[in-house]
Amino acid sequence: MKRISLYSQTLRAVSSLAIIVGMAATATADVTLPAVFSDNMVLQRDREIPVWGWADAGEKVDVSLADKQATATADKDGRWSVRLDPLSAGGPHTLKVQGANTLAVEEVLVGEVWLCSGQSNMAMQVRRALNADEEAADADYPQIRMFTVPRGGAAEPQQQIKGSWAVCSPETVGGFSATAYFFGRRLHQELDVPVGLINSSVGGTPIDFWTSAEAQQAMFQEPKVAADGKRVGMTEPMAGAGNLYNAMIAPLAPYAIRGAIWYQGERNSRGEPAYLYRHQLPAMIGNWRKLWGQGDFPFLFVQLPNFTKPQTEPVEPTGWVTVREGMAQTLRTTPNTGMAVTLDVGEAGDIHPKNKQAVGQRLARWALATTYEKSLVPSGPLFESAKIEGGKVVIHFKHVGEGLVAQGGEPLSGFAVAGDDGKFVRAEARIDGDTVVVSSSEIPQPAAARYAWAPNPDCNLFNKDGLPAEPFRTDDWK
Repeated sequence: MKRISLYSQTLRAVSSLAIIVGMAATATADVTLPAVFSDNMVLQRDREIPVWGWADAGEKVDVSLADKQATATADKDGRWSVRLDPLSAGGPHTLKVQGANTLAVEEVLVGEVWLCSGQSNMAMQVRRALNADEEAADADYPQIRMFTVPRGGAAEPQQQIKGSWAVCSPETVGGFSATAYFFGRRLHQELDVPVGLINSSVGGTPIDFWTSAEAQQAMFQEPKVAADGKRVGMTEPMAGAGNLYNAMIAPLAPYAIRGAIWYQGERNSRGEPAYLYRHQLPAMIGNWRKLWGQGDFPFLFVQLPNFTKPQTEPVEPTGWVTVREGMAQTLRTTPNTGMAVTLDVGEAGDIHPKNKQAVGQRLARWALATTYEKSLVPSGPLFESAKIEGGKVVIHFKHVGEGLVAQGGEPLSGFAVAGDDGKFVRAEARIDGDTVVVSSSEIPQPAAARYAWAPNPDCNLFNKDGLPAEPFRTDDWK
Protein backbone atom coordinates (compact mmCIF):
# COMPACT_ATOMS: atom_id res chain seq x y z
CA MET A 1 0.00 0.00 0.00
CA LYS A 2 2.86 2.39 0.70
CA ARG A 3 3.77 2.70 -2.99
CA ILE A 4 0.46 4.40 -3.82
CA SER A 5 -0.35 6.22 -0.58
CA LEU A 6 0.41 9.74 -1.82
CA TYR A 7 -1.65 9.27 -4.96
CA SER A 8 -4.50 7.75 -2.94
CA GLN A 9 -4.53 10.82 -0.68
CA THR A 10 -4.82 13.05 -3.73
CA LEU A 11 -7.64 10.92 -5.12
CA ARG A 12 -9.56 11.10 -1.84
CA ALA A 13 -9.23 14.89 -1.79
CA VAL A 14 -10.41 15.28 -5.36
CA SER A 15 -13.16 12.73 -4.74
CA SER A 16 -14.85 15.08 -2.29
CA LEU A 17 -14.76 17.91 -4.84
CA ALA A 18 -16.10 15.65 -7.59
CA ILE A 19 -19.05 14.60 -5.43
CA ILE A 20 -19.87 18.25 -4.68
CA VAL A 21 -19.75 19.07 -8.41
CA GLY A 22 -22.06 16.14 -9.18
CA MET A 23 -24.52 17.26 -6.48
CA ALA A 24 -24.47 20.80 -7.78
CA ALA A 25 -25.31 19.60 -11.27
CA THR A 26 -28.51 17.94 -10.04
CA ALA A 27 -29.57 20.55 -7.46
CA THR A 28 -30.33 23.40 -9.87
CA ALA A 29 -33.78 23.99 -11.38
CA ASP A 30 -32.26 25.01 -14.71
CA VAL A 31 -31.67 22.46 -17.43
CA THR A 32 -27.96 21.61 -17.45
CA LEU A 33 -25.64 19.51 -19.62
CA PRO A 34 -22.43 17.60 -18.92
CA ALA A 35 -19.33 19.66 -19.69
CA VAL A 36 -18.52 17.46 -22.68
CA PHE A 37 -21.60 18.97 -24.37
CA SER A 38 -20.11 22.40 -24.89
CA ASP A 39 -19.10 24.80 -27.66
CA ASN A 40 -16.81 23.35 -30.36
CA MET A 41 -17.71 19.76 -29.53
CA VAL A 42 -17.45 16.95 -32.08
CA LEU A 43 -20.16 14.30 -32.25
CA GLN A 44 -19.82 10.83 -33.73
CA ARG A 45 -21.17 10.54 -37.27
CA ASP A 46 -23.46 7.78 -38.57
CA ARG A 47 -24.43 6.66 -35.08
CA GLU A 48 -27.26 7.49 -32.68
CA ILE A 49 -26.30 10.56 -30.63
CA PRO A 50 -27.00 10.25 -26.88
CA VAL A 51 -27.62 13.61 -25.18
CA TRP A 52 -28.34 13.83 -21.46
CA GLY A 53 -28.39 16.20 -18.53
CA TRP A 54 -30.36 17.34 -15.51
CA ALA A 55 -33.49 19.35 -14.76
CA ASP A 56 -36.30 19.40 -12.22
CA ALA A 57 -37.97 16.04 -11.72
CA GLY A 58 -40.82 15.74 -14.18
CA GLU A 59 -39.62 18.62 -16.35
CA LYS A 60 -40.07 18.24 -20.11
CA VAL A 61 -36.87 18.77 -22.14
CA ASP A 62 -36.72 19.31 -25.92
CA VAL A 63 -33.46 18.64 -27.77
CA SER A 64 -32.67 19.54 -31.37
CA LEU A 65 -29.59 19.33 -33.60
CA ALA A 66 -29.67 20.09 -37.33
CA ASP A 67 -32.96 18.45 -38.43
CA LYS A 68 -33.02 15.91 -35.58
CA GLN A 69 -35.31 16.34 -32.59
CA ALA A 70 -36.25 14.42 -29.47
CA THR A 71 -38.07 15.00 -26.19
CA ALA A 72 -37.51 13.61 -22.71
CA THR A 73 -38.89 14.00 -19.21
CA ALA A 74 -36.55 14.27 -16.24
CA ASP A 75 -36.85 11.33 -13.85
CA LYS A 76 -37.29 11.52 -10.08
CA ASP A 77 -33.56 12.17 -9.68
CA GLY A 78 -33.65 14.98 -12.23
CA ARG A 79 -31.79 13.12 -14.98
CA TRP A 80 -33.05 13.09 -18.55
CA SER A 81 -31.67 11.59 -21.75
CA VAL A 82 -32.51 11.33 -25.45
CA ARG A 83 -31.00 9.66 -28.49
CA LEU A 84 -30.96 11.70 -31.66
CA ASP A 85 -30.97 9.99 -35.05
CA PRO A 86 -27.56 9.71 -36.73
CA LEU A 87 -26.03 12.56 -38.73
CA SER A 88 -23.47 12.50 -41.53
CA ALA A 89 -20.13 14.25 -41.12
CA GLY A 90 -20.36 18.01 -41.31
CA GLY A 91 -21.39 21.14 -39.48
CA PRO A 92 -21.15 23.51 -37.81
CA HIS A 93 -24.49 22.96 -36.09
CA THR A 94 -26.14 24.29 -32.96
CA LEU A 95 -27.34 21.90 -30.27
CA LYS A 96 -30.43 23.38 -28.58
CA VAL A 97 -31.80 22.12 -25.27
CA GLN A 98 -34.98 23.70 -23.90
CA GLY A 99 -36.76 23.18 -20.62
CA ALA A 100 -37.44 25.87 -18.04
CA ASN A 101 -34.46 27.60 -19.66
CA THR A 102 -32.79 27.27 -23.06
CA LEU A 103 -29.22 26.20 -23.76
CA ALA A 104 -27.43 26.58 -27.10
CA VAL A 105 -24.17 24.75 -27.79
CA GLU A 106 -22.49 26.39 -30.78
CA GLU A 107 -20.00 25.30 -33.45
CA VAL A 108 -20.86 21.62 -33.17
CA LEU A 109 -19.17 19.39 -35.74
CA VAL A 110 -20.00 15.80 -36.66
CA GLY A 111 -17.20 13.41 -37.55
CA GLU A 112 -15.05 10.78 -35.83
CA VAL A 113 -14.69 10.71 -32.03
CA TRP A 114 -12.07 8.71 -30.16
CA LEU A 115 -11.43 8.34 -26.43
CA CYS A 116 -7.69 8.63 -25.65
CA SER A 117 -6.49 7.37 -22.29
CA GLY A 118 -3.56 6.00 -20.30
CA GLN A 119 -0.71 7.31 -18.19
CA SER A 120 2.03 9.87 -18.81
CA ASN A 121 2.90 8.91 -22.37
CA MET A 122 -0.69 9.59 -23.40
CA ALA A 123 -0.80 12.72 -21.24
CA MET A 124 2.50 14.01 -22.74
CA GLN A 125 1.74 17.17 -24.71
CA VAL A 126 2.74 18.25 -28.20
CA ARG A 127 4.97 20.98 -26.70
CA ARG A 128 7.23 18.19 -25.34
CA ALA A 129 7.24 16.05 -28.48
CA LEU A 130 9.80 15.83 -31.27
CA ASN A 131 9.99 18.98 -33.43
CA ALA A 132 7.42 20.72 -31.23
CA ASP A 133 7.88 24.20 -32.72
CA GLU A 134 7.51 22.97 -36.29
CA GLU A 135 4.47 20.88 -35.37
CA ALA A 136 2.79 23.85 -33.71
CA ALA A 137 3.43 26.12 -36.69
CA ASP A 138 1.78 23.55 -38.96
CA ALA A 139 -1.23 22.87 -36.71
CA ASP A 140 -3.89 24.82 -38.59
CA TYR A 141 -6.58 22.14 -38.30
CA PRO A 142 -9.77 23.79 -36.99
CA GLN A 143 -11.75 20.59 -37.57
CA ILE A 144 -9.63 18.72 -35.02
CA ARG A 145 -10.83 19.38 -31.47
CA MET A 146 -9.73 18.00 -28.11
CA PHE A 147 -11.59 17.74 -24.81
CA THR A 148 -9.15 17.23 -21.93
CA VAL A 149 -10.64 15.69 -18.78
CA PRO A 150 -9.19 17.29 -15.62
CA ARG A 151 -7.26 14.87 -13.43
CA GLY A 152 -8.96 13.52 -10.36
CA GLY A 153 -10.38 10.45 -8.68
CA ALA A 154 -13.53 9.42 -6.85
CA ALA A 155 -14.63 6.54 -4.67
CA GLU A 156 -17.92 6.18 -6.56
CA PRO A 157 -18.87 6.69 -10.23
CA GLN A 158 -19.53 10.35 -10.96
CA GLN A 159 -22.06 11.99 -13.27
CA GLN A 160 -20.24 15.22 -14.10
CA ILE A 161 -16.79 16.44 -15.03
CA LYS A 162 -15.32 19.80 -15.89
CA GLY A 163 -13.50 20.69 -19.10
CA SER A 164 -14.03 22.29 -22.50
CA TRP A 165 -13.31 21.62 -26.17
CA ALA A 166 -10.21 23.26 -27.69
CA VAL A 167 -10.00 23.92 -31.42
CA CYS A 168 -6.67 22.89 -32.93
CA SER A 169 -4.48 25.82 -33.95
CA PRO A 170 -0.81 26.82 -33.69
CA GLU A 171 -1.71 28.58 -30.43
CA THR A 172 -3.57 25.69 -28.77
CA VAL A 173 -1.97 22.48 -30.04
CA GLY A 174 0.94 22.65 -27.60
CA GLY A 175 -1.45 21.60 -24.84
CA PHE A 176 -2.92 18.66 -26.76
CA SER A 177 -1.95 15.08 -25.97
CA ALA A 178 0.75 14.41 -28.55
CA THR A 179 -0.14 10.76 -29.21
CA ALA A 180 -3.81 11.63 -29.54
CA TYR A 181 -3.13 14.62 -31.78
CA PHE A 182 -0.89 12.78 -34.23
CA PHE A 183 -3.42 9.94 -34.30
CA GLY A 184 -6.29 12.33 -34.95
CA ARG A 185 -4.38 14.35 -37.53
CA ARG A 186 -3.72 11.26 -39.64
CA LEU A 187 -7.40 10.28 -39.47
CA HIS A 188 -8.47 13.80 -40.43
CA GLN A 189 -6.08 13.89 -43.37
CA GLU A 190 -7.12 10.47 -44.65
CA LEU A 191 -10.87 10.64 -44.02
CA ASP A 192 -11.44 14.37 -44.60
CA VAL A 193 -13.94 14.63 -41.74
CA PRO A 194 -13.86 16.43 -38.36
CA VAL A 195 -12.12 14.54 -35.56
CA GLY A 196 -12.88 14.84 -31.86
CA LEU A 197 -10.39 13.53 -29.30
CA ILE A 198 -11.32 13.07 -25.63
CA ASN A 199 -8.10 12.97 -23.60
CA SER A 200 -8.53 11.29 -20.22
CA SER A 201 -5.08 10.39 -18.90
CA VAL A 202 -2.96 10.70 -15.74
CA GLY A 203 0.76 10.08 -15.39
CA GLY A 204 2.12 7.33 -13.17
CA THR A 205 -1.15 5.43 -12.86
CA PRO A 206 -1.68 1.65 -13.03
CA ILE A 207 -4.39 0.03 -15.11
CA ASP A 208 -6.18 -0.87 -11.85
CA PHE A 209 -7.19 2.77 -11.38
CA TRP A 210 -8.84 2.84 -14.82
CA THR A 211 -11.01 -0.25 -14.32
CA SER A 212 -14.11 -0.35 -12.13
CA ALA A 213 -13.71 -2.08 -8.78
CA GLU A 214 -16.55 -4.44 -9.71
CA ALA A 215 -14.84 -5.54 -12.94
CA GLN A 216 -11.59 -6.14 -11.08
CA GLN A 217 -13.29 -8.04 -8.31
CA ALA A 218 -14.82 -10.35 -10.91
CA MET A 219 -11.42 -10.84 -12.54
CA PHE A 220 -9.67 -11.67 -9.26
CA GLN A 221 -12.23 -14.26 -8.24
CA GLU A 222 -10.31 -16.72 -10.41
CA PRO A 223 -6.68 -17.19 -9.25
CA LYS A 224 -4.14 -16.22 -11.89
CA VAL A 225 -1.53 -18.90 -12.47
CA ALA A 226 1.85 -18.51 -14.15
CA ALA A 227 3.24 -20.97 -16.69
CA ASP A 228 5.12 -22.86 -13.97
CA GLY A 229 1.88 -23.56 -12.12
CA LYS A 230 2.48 -21.13 -9.27
CA ARG A 231 -0.13 -18.62 -8.14
CA VAL A 232 0.95 -15.12 -9.07
CA GLY A 233 0.07 -11.56 -8.15
CA MET A 234 -2.77 -10.12 -6.12
CA THR A 235 -5.97 -11.89 -5.15
CA GLU A 236 -8.05 -8.73 -4.85
CA PRO A 237 -7.97 -5.24 -6.38
CA MET A 238 -5.29 -2.88 -5.07
CA ALA A 239 -6.13 0.21 -3.02
CA GLY A 240 -7.35 2.96 -5.31
CA ALA A 241 -8.84 0.54 -7.83
CA GLY A 242 -11.45 2.24 -9.96
CA ASN A 243 -10.76 5.78 -8.76
CA LEU A 244 -9.95 7.17 -12.20
CA TYR A 245 -12.60 5.06 -13.86
CA ASN A 246 -15.16 6.62 -11.51
CA ALA A 247 -14.07 10.23 -12.04
CA MET A 248 -12.61 10.33 -15.56
CA ILE A 249 -14.26 7.54 -17.57
CA ALA A 250 -17.73 6.83 -16.16
CA PRO A 251 -18.99 10.44 -16.54
CA LEU A 252 -18.16 10.37 -20.28
CA ALA A 253 -20.51 7.48 -21.10
CA PRO A 254 -22.60 7.10 -23.15
CA TYR A 255 -21.15 9.94 -25.27
CA ALA A 256 -20.98 8.36 -28.73
CA ILE A 257 -17.46 7.39 -29.80
CA ARG A 258 -15.94 5.39 -32.63
CA GLY A 259 -13.37 3.73 -30.38
CA ALA A 260 -10.53 4.18 -27.91
CA ILE A 261 -6.73 4.36 -27.94
CA TRP A 262 -4.66 3.41 -24.90
CA TYR A 263 -1.01 4.13 -23.98
CA GLN A 264 -0.16 2.67 -20.57
CA GLY A 265 1.60 -0.28 -18.97
CA GLU A 266 4.80 1.29 -17.68
CA ARG A 267 3.42 1.46 -14.13
CA ASN A 268 2.28 -2.17 -14.19
CA SER A 269 5.67 -3.49 -15.36
CA ARG A 270 7.17 -3.39 -11.87
CA GLY A 271 7.64 -6.80 -10.30
CA GLU A 272 5.84 -10.11 -10.59
CA PRO A 273 2.31 -8.62 -10.86
CA ALA A 274 3.30 -7.62 -14.41
CA TYR A 275 2.05 -11.09 -15.32
CA LEU A 276 -1.49 -9.98 -14.44
CA TYR A 277 -1.54 -7.44 -17.26
CA ARG A 278 -2.67 -10.12 -19.73
CA HIS A 279 -5.82 -10.42 -17.60
CA GLN A 280 -6.21 -6.77 -16.59
CA LEU A 281 -6.15 -5.24 -20.06
CA PRO A 282 -8.94 -7.46 -21.47
CA ALA A 283 -10.91 -6.89 -18.25
CA MET A 284 -10.65 -3.12 -18.63
CA ILE A 285 -11.59 -3.24 -22.31
CA GLY A 286 -14.67 -5.32 -21.50
CA ASN A 287 -15.51 -2.97 -18.63
CA TRP A 288 -15.47 0.12 -20.86
CA ARG A 289 -17.38 -1.59 -23.66
CA LYS A 290 -20.11 -2.63 -21.22
CA LEU A 291 -20.28 0.92 -19.84
CA TRP A 292 -20.74 2.46 -23.29
CA GLY A 293 -23.17 -0.14 -24.58
CA GLN A 294 -21.88 0.25 -28.14
CA GLY A 295 -20.79 -3.35 -28.57
CA ASP A 296 -17.15 -4.25 -29.18
CA PHE A 297 -15.96 -0.82 -30.30
CA PRO A 298 -12.35 -0.64 -31.63
CA PHE A 299 -9.77 -0.55 -28.85
CA LEU A 300 -6.19 0.16 -29.96
CA PHE A 301 -3.16 0.20 -27.67
CA VAL A 302 0.54 1.01 -27.77
CA GLN A 303 2.89 -1.84 -26.97
CA LEU A 304 5.67 -0.63 -24.68
CA PRO A 305 8.68 0.77 -26.61
CA ASN A 306 12.38 0.02 -26.26
CA PHE A 307 13.66 1.33 -22.92
CA THR A 308 16.61 1.06 -20.47
CA LYS A 309 20.06 -0.29 -21.27
CA PRO A 310 20.63 -2.03 -24.63
CA GLN A 311 20.29 -5.80 -24.72
CA THR A 312 23.41 -7.87 -23.97
CA GLU A 313 22.01 -11.36 -23.22
CA PRO A 314 20.21 -13.64 -25.73
CA VAL A 315 16.95 -13.08 -23.81
CA GLU A 316 16.28 -10.68 -20.92
CA PRO A 317 12.87 -11.40 -19.40
CA THR A 318 11.64 -8.54 -17.19
CA GLY A 319 8.34 -7.03 -16.11
CA TRP A 320 8.59 -4.65 -19.08
CA VAL A 321 8.77 -7.64 -21.45
CA THR A 322 5.98 -9.41 -19.58
CA VAL A 323 3.59 -6.47 -19.97
CA ARG A 324 4.46 -6.36 -23.68
CA GLU A 325 3.50 -10.01 -23.96
CA GLY A 326 0.26 -9.33 -22.09
CA MET A 327 -0.59 -6.74 -24.72
CA ALA A 328 0.19 -9.15 -27.56
CA GLN A 329 -2.00 -11.81 -25.94
CA THR A 330 -4.83 -9.33 -25.58
CA LEU A 331 -4.57 -8.58 -29.30
CA ARG A 332 -5.07 -12.26 -30.05
CA THR A 333 -7.83 -13.03 -27.56
CA THR A 334 -9.96 -9.86 -27.41
CA PRO A 335 -12.03 -9.01 -30.49
CA ASN A 336 -11.64 -5.75 -32.40
CA THR A 337 -8.36 -4.71 -30.77
CA GLY A 338 -5.22 -3.34 -32.40
CA MET A 339 -1.60 -2.86 -31.32
CA ALA A 340 1.04 -0.33 -32.36
CA VAL A 341 4.52 -1.86 -32.06
CA THR A 342 7.07 0.80 -31.03
CA LEU A 343 10.31 -1.15 -30.49
CA ASP A 344 12.21 1.28 -32.71
CA VAL A 345 11.02 4.68 -31.45
CA GLY A 346 11.72 4.52 -27.71
CA GLU A 347 14.69 6.02 -25.87
CA ALA A 348 17.03 4.04 -23.63
CA GLY A 349 17.30 6.80 -21.04
CA ASP A 350 13.82 8.34 -21.17
CA ILE A 351 10.57 6.61 -20.29
CA HIS A 352 8.84 9.42 -22.21
CA PRO A 353 10.21 9.11 -25.75
CA LYS A 354 9.64 12.21 -27.88
CA ASN A 355 8.73 10.57 -31.17
CA LYS A 356 5.00 10.57 -30.58
CA GLN A 357 4.47 11.17 -34.30
CA ALA A 358 5.32 7.54 -35.05
CA VAL A 359 3.14 6.31 -32.18
CA GLY A 360 0.09 8.27 -33.32
CA GLN A 361 0.66 7.35 -36.95
CA ARG A 362 0.83 3.63 -36.15
CA LEU A 363 -2.33 3.71 -34.09
CA ALA A 364 -4.05 5.59 -36.92
CA ARG A 365 -2.75 3.11 -39.47
CA TRP A 366 -4.38 0.23 -37.61
CA ALA A 367 -7.65 2.18 -37.39
CA LEU A 368 -7.55 3.11 -41.07
CA ALA A 369 -6.84 -0.47 -42.16
CA THR A 370 -9.48 -2.12 -39.98
CA THR A 371 -12.15 0.28 -38.68
CA TYR A 372 -12.18 2.34 -41.87
CA GLU A 373 -11.27 -0.52 -44.26
CA LYS A 374 -8.51 1.29 -46.14
CA SER A 375 -6.00 -0.67 -48.24
CA LEU A 376 -3.16 -0.55 -45.73
CA VAL A 377 -1.10 -3.11 -43.87
CA PRO A 378 -2.20 -2.40 -40.28
CA SER A 379 1.12 -3.12 -38.56
CA GLY A 380 4.51 -4.71 -38.78
CA PRO A 381 4.86 -8.51 -38.89
CA LEU A 382 2.97 -10.37 -36.17
CA PHE A 383 3.93 -13.90 -35.13
CA GLU A 384 1.50 -16.49 -36.51
CA SER A 385 3.07 -19.95 -36.14
CA ALA A 386 6.35 -21.86 -35.91
CA LYS A 387 7.47 -25.29 -37.02
CA ILE A 388 10.70 -27.15 -36.27
CA GLU A 389 12.23 -28.66 -39.40
CA GLY A 390 15.63 -30.37 -39.52
CA GLY A 391 17.25 -28.50 -36.65
CA LYS A 392 15.74 -25.15 -37.68
CA VAL A 393 12.73 -23.15 -36.49
CA VAL A 394 10.63 -21.85 -39.38
CA ILE A 395 8.49 -18.88 -38.32
CA HIS A 396 5.41 -17.60 -40.18
CA PHE A 397 3.94 -14.10 -39.84
CA LYS A 398 0.81 -12.07 -40.49
CA HIS A 399 0.94 -8.52 -41.91
CA VAL A 400 4.00 -9.16 -44.04
CA GLY A 401 2.75 -6.73 -46.68
CA GLU A 402 5.12 -6.50 -49.62
CA GLY A 403 7.68 -8.63 -47.80
CA LEU A 404 10.02 -8.99 -44.84
CA VAL A 405 13.26 -7.02 -44.57
CA ALA A 406 16.23 -6.62 -42.26
CA GLN A 407 16.01 -2.91 -41.50
CA GLY A 408 19.38 -1.30 -42.06
CA GLY A 409 20.69 -4.35 -43.92
CA GLU A 410 21.57 -7.94 -43.16
CA PRO A 411 22.09 -9.88 -41.01
CA LEU A 412 18.85 -10.27 -39.08
CA SER A 413 19.31 -9.72 -35.37
CA GLY A 414 17.28 -10.28 -32.23
CA PHE A 415 16.64 -14.03 -32.51
CA ALA A 416 17.50 -16.67 -29.92
CA VAL A 417 16.88 -20.43 -29.70
CA ALA A 418 16.90 -22.99 -26.91
CA GLY A 419 16.71 -26.75 -26.52
CA ASP A 420 14.54 -28.61 -24.06
CA ASP A 421 16.68 -27.28 -21.21
CA GLY A 422 15.34 -23.75 -21.82
CA LYS A 423 18.79 -22.16 -22.10
CA PHE A 424 18.74 -19.61 -24.90
CA VAL A 425 21.64 -18.70 -27.15
CA ARG A 426 21.87 -16.14 -29.91
CA ALA A 427 20.73 -17.56 -33.23
CA GLU A 428 21.34 -16.97 -36.88
CA ALA A 429 18.27 -15.95 -38.85
CA ARG A 430 17.49 -15.45 -42.50
CA ILE A 431 14.43 -14.36 -44.46
CA ASP A 432 12.93 -17.02 -46.72
CA GLY A 433 9.95 -15.54 -48.56
CA ASP A 434 7.35 -14.68 -45.93
CA THR A 435 9.08 -16.72 -43.23
CA VAL A 436 12.19 -16.42 -41.07
CA VAL A 437 14.39 -19.48 -40.57
CA VAL A 438 16.24 -19.54 -37.23
CA SER A 439 19.04 -21.88 -36.12
CA SER A 440 22.21 -22.21 -34.07
CA SER A 441 25.08 -24.67 -34.28
CA GLU A 442 25.00 -24.76 -30.47
CA ILE A 443 21.43 -26.11 -30.43
CA PRO A 444 21.15 -29.01 -32.93
CA GLN A 445 17.62 -29.83 -31.71
CA PRO A 446 15.84 -26.53 -30.99
CA ALA A 447 12.66 -26.55 -28.93
CA ALA A 448 11.84 -22.84 -28.95
CA ALA A 449 12.71 -19.49 -30.47
CA ARG A 450 12.30 -15.95 -29.22
CA TYR A 451 12.61 -12.56 -30.89
CA ALA A 452 13.32 -9.16 -29.33
CA TRP A 453 12.87 -10.64 -25.87
CA ALA A 454 14.40 -7.79 -23.87
CA PRO A 455 13.33 -4.30 -22.71
CA ASN A 456 15.64 -2.62 -25.23
CA PRO A 457 16.27 -5.36 -27.81
CA ASP A 458 18.85 -5.50 -30.56
CA CYS A 459 16.50 -6.41 -33.42
CA ASN A 460 15.78 -5.38 -37.00
CA LEU A 461 12.94 -7.43 -38.53
CA PHE A 462 10.48 -5.14 -40.37
CA ASN A 463 8.13 -5.31 -43.32
CA LYS A 464 8.72 -3.19 -46.41
CA ASP A 465 6.22 -0.62 -45.13
CA GLY A 466 8.86 0.29 -42.53
CA LEU A 467 6.96 -1.21 -39.59
CA PRO A 468 8.76 -3.32 -36.95
CA ALA A 469 7.88 -6.90 -36.07
CA GLU A 470 6.45 -7.51 -32.62
CA PRO A 471 8.46 -9.29 -29.91
CA PHE A 472 7.36 -12.91 -29.64
CA ARG A 473 8.23 -16.35 -28.37
CA THR A 474 7.23 -19.79 -29.62
CA ASP A 475 7.33 -21.37 -26.13
CA ASP A 476 5.09 -21.02 -23.09
CA TRP A 477 7.81 -21.55 -20.50
CA LYS A 478 7.99 -19.45 -17.34
